[in-house]
Formats: sequence, C-alpha cells, structure tokens
Amino acid sequence: MQEFDPRRSATRWAPRIFTAVAGLAALGVGWKLTADDVRTPRTEKAALDPAALVALQHVAFASAEAQPGFERPENVAVKVRPGETLQGAVQRAGVAPEEAKQVVSVLQGAIDTVNIKAGMAFEAAIAQRRGGQRGPARLVGLSMRASPSSTLTVSRTFDGALRLRELEEKVRDEQKVACGEMNGSFYESVANVGGTPAIISQAAKLFSHKIDFSRDIKEGDRFCLVFDRKVTESGRTIEAGDLEYAEVKGQKFYAFDRKGDPDGKSQFFDELGKNIKGFLLRTPVDGARITSTFGQRKHPVLGYTRAHKGVDFGAGTGTPILAAGDGVVLEARRWAGYGNWLRIRHSGQWDTGYGHISRYAPGIRPGMRVRQGQVVAYVGSTGLATGPHLHYEVWLKGQRVNPIGAKVPQGTILAGSELASFKSQKARIDHLLADGGATVGDEAPKLASADLVKVSSR
Repeated sequence: MQEFDPRRSATRWAPRIFTAVAGLAALGVGWKLTADDVRTPRTEKAALDPAALVALQHVAFASAEAQPGFERPENVAVKVRPGETLQGAVQRAGVAPEEAKQVVSVLQGAIDTVNIKAGMAFEAAIAQRRGGQRGPARLVGLSMRASPSSTLTVSRTFDGALRLRELEEKVRDEQKVACGEMNGSFYESVANVGGTPAIISQAAKLFSHKIDFSRDIKEGDRFCLVFDRKVTESGRTIEAGDLEYAEVKGQKFYAFDRKGDPDGKSQFFDELGKNIKGFLLRTPVDGARITSTFGQRKHPVLGYTRAHKGVDFGAGTGTPILAAGDGVVLEARRWAGYGNWLRIRHSGQWDTGYGHISRYAPGIRPGMRVRQGQVVAYVGSTGLATGPHLHYEVWLKGQRVNPIGAKVPQGTILAGSELASFKSQKARIDHLLADGGATVGDEAPKLASADLVKVSSR
C-alpha cells in the first residue's frame, strides 16, 4: 500500500479524465471538419452543412470548458466604445492584456483590427477562475460577424492554442411573402412576420393616401406584403429589394413597371389596373394623428375663436414631412404665425401648404420640382404654436378647401398591351398567395447539401 505523504497534494483524477475526454471529443470533431486540410491549402473553404455548423460553433465555445481552475464559460456580449481599440474591448470582457493581444493578432488575418468603428459587436465566451481565486478570466472563444453572410470565430483547441475559423453562408435571391394580422402598430405587425424597415416604409407610403394608420387600422385587420430580398441559408435577410404587392384591410395593390416612366420606378395599380397613386396624399406625415380639423375653433395661442383653414397633425420635432403630390415649390419662407412655411403648386390649380416647419429638406427652394412622397421639410413649432405639429392646407384656384373632404383628381387606368402585361404579372402574384404564402426559393434546406455553408480555417 502506498504511504500517504502530507507534503504531496492529492491527485484528483476525475477532472483530468473529463478534460482529456472533452479534448479528444473536440479533436475528433475538429478532425472531421478539417480532414481536407491535409490535401488542400488552409485558405480553401471546405463544405459544411447546417448541422456541422452547429457542431463547429459548439466546439468553438465549449471545447475548453473543462479547464482546471476555471468555471464553465459564459457568453459576454461586447460593443466597441468610441475611441476604444479592439484589444481594449476584448480586455474589457475580463481577460488579461496579453490574452486580448493574442486574440487581436489572430483576427488580423481576417479583418482590419486597427480601423474599427464604434459599435462593432462581438460575443466572447469567458471562463472565470474557480472558487473566487484572483486573476484574469480565460477567453474560451470569440465570435463576430465579418459581413452580412459570414462569421468569424476564434476558439481554443484542445492544447490551448487559438484558432481562427470563417463561417460563410450562401446567399440567395427570393420573393418573401409576409402576411399576418394587425397586433399593435403597422410597423410592429409587419416586422413580426419578417418585414424590413425599408419595406414597411414603402408600404406605409403606398397606403398613406388611402388609409389613415392612426384611425382606420384596427386589431386583427389582415395585411400581406410580397417583396424581393437577399437571404442567407439560416433565414436572415441581408438586403430587401422592391415591394411587389401590398394588401391592407382588403385593399390590394400590385407593382407594375410602365414603359417610358421617367423615374424608372414601379407604379402601383389596383386589381382592375387603375393607378392607386392619388393626386394628393391624405396624410403628409407618416404615422401622425389629427389634432385639429378644418373649421371654426378657439386658437390655442391667441385665445379667441377664428377659422382654422387647414388640418393639424401632431408629430414630434424633426418628423419628416412628405410632399402631398408631384409639383413645384412655390414658396419656402417665413410667413407670420405659420412660422417657416412651404407651399407647393401642383397641376390643375391645386396647391398644398405646410406650416410651423422646423427646417427644410436639403435643396428645397422656390422653383424646385418635387415628387409625391418626397421628404421636403421636418415638423417643428415655429410661429404661433404651443407644440410641434404640422399645419397642412390644400388650395384650389387660390382658395383654401378642407383637406379631408377635398375631391381631388384620380389616377390613370391601364389599357391595351399594358393592361395585358399587368394582368399576367397579377396572376403570378395571386398564384403565389394562393399557395398559402409559400416563399419562392425558400425550400427547406437539405442537410447533405455541400454548398449551404462553408468554413475556412486559418
């Protein structure tokens, strides 16, 4: 029997055996993922399916979990602060300066580690020392997005060395169908089913002359959008294209490219081929609410009753003001109680006016031509105003009329060959919607596919 020696520390075999097993498991997975390295250069990208991608990410952050003297690692989200270096940001996660320097050195082969921008984000797997022992934590792994379709990971191998891997996803073009019911604001509802901010903005502008989003939309109202996008194999949208179809409260609009259109952009038509672009927008401020209507009222500043010859829309200072229709800027100046004032002349002796502006959009001046929906100014409280809002007026033949009840000209109607082309495009969209909202090009990924996700080791 071996004699006990109090001068020698007892050997604890369980943690060492666990560490060895974990190391061998990580080595086995790493060997499978990098077996081609023996025959190909290290810069060549080997095929990796989604299941293997998950395994790789697990190895990246878990292969060194059983390090003696350290707790299990925890993920720490870090953003680079203004004026901070990448090394400083890594060190702020809790690791020693020398270890942070080593990580940055490894990353130098893949990104510019000097000219980094504030807000750059990464996630670090950090293991704290066990039992409250003093000393810096240990970096187990680090992951950051290098581009919309690629991710960089730095991880420790079984022997403690740092290794860089680049995971690259395949990007494809597709048509996305986003349908649902209103639950909260229009923005929130569309975002919940995959709509991007750019697409939501396009749809809001499209319906702004038909629907008042602050009054006409109710919980449960159905909507549906179809738009182009670039998407990764994991389903992340990296770029949204054009809106091709939009439906809100049963109103259905289809995009169609008309030949000879001067701005080259699609116009939208209803199911019968009638251009839905009204002569003037109903609401020249996105998401604003009406705070005062046309007619007699007690002036909030002057204190006596007089005619209010426009409609007020409550909105925060700096909210964009949109041109209600195509036209030419007639006035952009200071005008008594209206404060900063803008007046646009449209065809058919129609004018629109915008008061209490905080500032004009760049380039807005008399004689400038503007398009419907273009940002021309920003909400403010200049002149006689108790708070930020837009005072909006509509003029016909030099006389003010009620913007809400004004009967403005309607849009054009397609005919002949244009109508035939429109009907063909409409049938394609209708077929897509009839398939239950299936997304074109969004079939379930095949786990055995060799080109879904690629990884390169450095």
